[in-house]
Amino acid sequence: MADDSRDPPVFTFFNEIGIIAQLSQTVLERALPNGLRLPHFGVLNHFARLGVESSPAELARAFQVTKGAMTNTLRRLEARRLVEVRPDPRDGRAKRVRITRKGLRARDEAIAALAPAMAGLEARFAARRFGDALPFLRQVRTHLDAARDASGGGAGPGDEPK
Repeated sequence: MADDSRDPPVFTFFNEIGIIAQLSQTVLERALPNGLRLPHFGVLNHFARLGVESSPAELARAFQVTKGAMTNTLRRLEARRLVEVRPDPRDGRAKRVRITRKGLRARDEAIAALAPAMAGLEARFAARRFGDALPFLRQVRTHLDAARDASGGGAGPGDEPK
């Protein structure tokens, strides 16, 4: 392993997170069942975790992708009846998106398909260690979300600034 002791710890922290993200995304992509792709799973997981409906623009902002990219993902999910896209009752021009029961089942199947990879990690590292890391990771995520919101950096690549 390279000596990164000359780098600031905060840089090394995010570098490690980036590498872990790449490696874990590869594992996830290989395990996803039924033709799900990583962006599809991300949207389903978002809805399952938060339990709310969103507009396509809100989803694009949350995932930091263009509105066009999110629209494409939502069309694919809607075609498979994993999400429902309907008119916004307060604004007929806007849309609201929510996960369906079938979408929740697909998300749960994806989580179950990851079980062997997760079991391997838990065999190597105590499950408690993952839990111990969560509060700090959530604090960092919350701070970065707030900083993005404060700077107006909600637009995805290619979107018009607000």
